[in-house]
Amino acid sequence: MAGLLGGVKAVLLLVVPVLLAAVALYSPEGFSPAPMPREYSYGAAVSAPRHEARALAVSERVGEGRLPAPEDMAYDAAGGWLYTGCADGWVRRVSVPGGDVEDWARTGGRPLGVALAPDGGLVVADAYVGLLKVSPDKTVELLTDEAEGLKFALTDGVDVAADGTIYFTDASHKHDLAHFMVDVLEARPHGRLMSFDPSTRRTTVLVRDLYFANGVAVSPDQDSLVFCETVVRRCSRYHIRGDKKGTVDKFIDNLPGFPDNIRYDGEGRYWIAISAGRTLQWDVMTKHPFVRKLVYLMGKHVVEIPQNLKNSGAMSVSLAGEPVSMYSDPGLVLATSWLKVGDYLYYGSLAKPFLSKINLAKSPAETSPEVI
Repeated sequence: MAGLLGGVKAVLLLVVPVLLAAVALYSPEGFSPAPMPREYSYGAAVSAPRHEARALAVSERVGEGRLPAPEDMAYDAAGGWLYTGCADGWVRRVSVPGGDVEDWARTGGRPLGVALAPDGGLVVADAYVGLLKVSPDKTVELLTDEAEGLKFALTDGVDVAADGTIYFTDASHKHDLAHFMVDVLEARPHGRLMSFDPSTRRTTVLVRDLYFANGVAVSPDQDSLVFCETVVRRCSRYHIRGDKKGTVDKFIDNLPGFPDNIRYDGEGRYWIAISAGRTLQWDVMTKHPFVRKLVYLMGKHVVEIPQNLKNSGAMSVSLAGEPVSMYSDPGLVLATSWLKVGDYLYYGSLAKPFLSKINLAKSPAETSPEVI
């Protein structure tokens, strides 16, 4: 037995280095992992002064079984409806506070970001189709699906300014939603932030070379917007007007996980969805392009390596980007949007067929006098 084990060990010592060298030299078509940008931090992540770390235990399910993988949300206070895009291509709406679910409009693709339009319709970022407008009579109209001659591959986050201008992201012009993890592993800036002017039908690229551009939220004063980049764990501010018009500066970085959608709650705070928490496994992968290549090749040709997704949640931050409160749970994964409606915080998970809500009036993370 000892001889057999020794033989196996000897073979491995010969074979493994050869395999690793082959991986290092091999350049798979369409995949080229890059080092993270120099400003990316592996130090301690930012934290909030109050943290609810058992979000699932204090959550109540809404629309169970009727909402497959709800991704983003928009609330129509006048009608009492909460809109969300689902994995089967339907935009559904949920009555608030009743919780009744209604099939509202089908986009023909996969609706991700949603935002109310001034005329009562809904603007939808459909990952496969492009930027859409669903009118109150449920007519679906394509607004735009390309900019500067480059088609969108993964239309993602969206918000609408008071003047009707639509701000949205294309997470990647290279990889579509079905291959979004390839884009994440490649860690190259394929994303763009754009605007669409409904009066002129013009699509304008505002910021290029973003690392998986995701959620967008226009500031309450309409002077700027905040957008998130998932791969590099940061959100930045783009100035729409004023002395700094057209420039980008830091809003918050080194987040405790990978940001997705961001929503302003009308009460002085942005809510940043954390689709998955930062882990040692992800730190190793982000630090070493070779490891990401190995993970990609294993998933493509051998067996998919578990992504170790956990500790999804949300961080609320002030208008200046200062952390206020945090919600997470080890068992929560891919919670991609959090929206405050009255005393409740609604969220959905791409891994579940329902929305959830937390009663903020009973949450220590909100009722503590230290939290502003």
